[in-house]
Amino acid sequence: MYYYSSQPPYLLLIVGLFAALTSGLALAGTLKVIVTKWQSDGAEKSSSQLSIKQLSVPFLGITIGVTLFMCSGFEIFGFPPLLAYAVGIPVTILTSLLVWFQLGSMMSFVEQRGMQSLDLDSMN
Repeated sequence: MYYYSSQPPYLLLIVGLFAALTSGLALAGTLKVIVTKWQSDGAEKSSSQLSIKQLSVPFLGITIGVTLFMCSGFEIFGFPPLLAYAVGIPVTILTSLLVWFQLGSMMSFVEQRGMQSLDLDSMN
């Protein structure tokens, strides 16, 4: 027996996508400001804790937007609502945590070794 939703959550899909995209743009802008500041002042002198706090709100917006998008997408493709959220929420949160820890480790790496440590083109 198949599940057919009488009212698929298309609006939530669009809202989730919009929230993720706009938060992504905010995160990219914030990262550009941080990197520009690090290049002018030196990454070793700045605090990564302050940078992490500046990035947390846009990253949380991305996580919430992607969660809405994924759960709504699962519902549109035939998952019952409870199963859609039971699959979508853990997958999104786990992926977001992995990306967050990777971003934090990269920022700590740059803070310890400087911006030149990320220049992969000069390493022949």
